[in-house]
Amino acid sequence: MQIKIFAPHWGSNELAPQVFIDKVVAAGFDGIEMSLPADPDARRDWTGRIAAAGLGLIAQQWETVFHPQFDAHKQALAELLHKACAARPLLVNTHTGKDFYSQAQNLELIALADAVSREHGVAIVHEIHRSRFSGHPMLLLPYLAALPQLALTADLSHWCCACESLLEDQPETLAATLSHVRHIHARVGHAQGPQVADFRAPEAAAALKAHLQWWDRIVELRRAAGAAVLTMTPEFGPAPYTQTLPYTGQPVTDQWEMNVAMLQLLRARYC
Repeated sequence: MQIKIFAPHWGSNELAPQVFIDKVVAAGFDGIEMSLPADPDARRDWTGRIAAAGLGLIAQQWETVFHPQFDAHKQALAELLHKACAARPLLVNTHTGKDFYSQAQNLELIALADAVSREHGVAIVHEIHRSRFSGHPMLLLPYLAALPQLALTADLSHWCCACESLLEDQPETLAATLSHVRHIHARVGHAQGPQVADFRAPEAAAALKAHLQWWDRIVELRRAAGAAVLTMTPEFGPAPYTQTLPYTGQPVTDQWEMNVAMLQLLRARYC
């Protein structure tokens, strides 16, 4: 099974497209995960440059966060997923639904995503993320029971924060979830937040070990299933995900450097 590791565009939005792409290539990533621009010309410019650089593309949809009302959320989700799939990415990572929608409403949104995926022939995976339908293990489990083929992005740092633990007390929940994972957001969270200050620091050792064990298991499951490719995106984010000093707002670590360091760890461990 091939492991492909993608660079997050999140946190580098101020860079011109080619500047960012050159940075991604120089660091040794296999591709870029990003939310494509709404403007068609800008979108074509990005996808053309990414392809010309020999990089893969994972399209992201997170903008439905701006639509808390269900009908507007559903309309926006359909439009955004169609646009993302039209770019012919390797897959689309979507922030779907809300934790305060009913199960029936969230199931309607998941069914919509499945229909868009079939129409375009592009895989769509739903990100485990706070405030979405998957924001807590006990919220997600009913959907796994109802939808055996539900495909997920594992960003388990969010569950660490939501459950105020490293999930050591929920082995059954993890066992039920990890077989659904098709994409990994390789960020290390902790019991009080979704991102440690520096995953290489000794005080982060327990959190890093827990996340590596989860990722190891996902890799094992995908290999056993005969998957050809598993994708991972180091996704340490900018402030306020990256912790900052009081008063000055100075980040305590460099987001890009952290993601490159995680790329190197993943390459050494899995490739």
